Amino acid sequence: MAALLALAGCGSNGNGGASSPSASPEASTSPPASPSASPSASPSQASPPAKLTKVKQVTNWFAEPEHGGQYAALAKGFYEEAGLDMTIQSGGPGISSTQIVASGQAEFGMGQADEILLARQNGIPLVAVAATFQKNPQGIMFHKGKYKDLSELNGHKVYVASGASYWEYLKKAYKLDKVEELKYTGSLANFVADPEAATQIYVTSEPFTMEQEGVDVDYFLNYDLGYKQYGNVLYTTEDYLKSHPDVVKAYVEASVKGWNYYKDNVEEINKVMQEKNPDLKLEAMAFGAKAQEPLVYGGDAETHGVGYMSKEIWEGLQKQLVDIGLLKKAEPIEAAFTNEFLPAK
Repeated sequence: MAALLALAGCGSNGNGGASSPSASPEASTSPPASPSASPSASPSQASPPAKLTKVKQVTNWFAEPEHGGQYAALAKGFYEEAGLDMTIQSGGPGISSTQIVASGQAEFGMGQADEILLARQNGIPLVAVAATFQKNPQGIMFHKGKYKDLSELNGHKVYVASGASYWEYLKKAYKLDKVEELKYTGSLANFVADPEAATQIYVTSEPFTMEQEGVDVDYFLNYDLGYKQYGNVLYTTEDYLKSHPDVVKAYVEASVKGWNYYKDNVEEINKVMQEKNPDLKLEAMAFGAKAQEPLVYGGDAETHGVGYMSKEIWEGLQKQLVDIGLLKKAEPIEAAFTNEFLPAK
């Protein structure tokens, strides 16, 4: 049941950040119409326009800095240069990117690493092709100076989504058997009112909200607490990967190029994303982009480039999910991810 609950939340990043944008949730680019060849031009002189492959990717929330590289690749024409007529569909509450990709309504999706493994157990053969976050931005926020160790949460309220895989791990690892567990709703009002409470967050989002309200906070990053999983993983299905490896390679390489562009052109691309999600202010986006920079470009990405994934991290996560009972058994981890389509660094 916990696994099913985890999968049900695949459509949201869980940070309760921006509300539904008034703009269209889909962004796309199509090539300009090619001018007709001159009537006097011979067939050998006229070059037919390159045919683009129509594809769609669905993210895990409304447009935000955590998707910066994807929107950069779209806005700067990297997908088109790679031969793709790309549409980006925003995620949001109740939207399951895993189900959308599994049903063939989109070729590519975005989610957390544990979602990939849980989906595979439930008969959805997804394969991770790049990890845009080396360190997942999920964490636990508390009032500044209150806690030095997660085990100190015993006896206090913690707001967390039901069935969250990372929370099941943290409860067992830190013996949190006396925590008052309350459902996370996206509102921070109860957290603010209780100086001893803690809440789940994205470290790229909620700390900014608290800063704006004058509430001093600190947080534990789940990755640093031992739940080491990649974030905003790009994936497709086994069948699509086998049938269209050229398209997968084009998608991954263009996406990585987008992330490399976003690093030095945050303001430009944030404005592009705000057109898709006008409820998210540029100040909040600037905060998120800065907070996520070491999570995206640090770690193994420094050596191997953006998107790289290690067998060690995947096997460690799989073992943790087996240990807490969310996975029934460990499959050969090589089936769940591949670095084959990443550009050479």
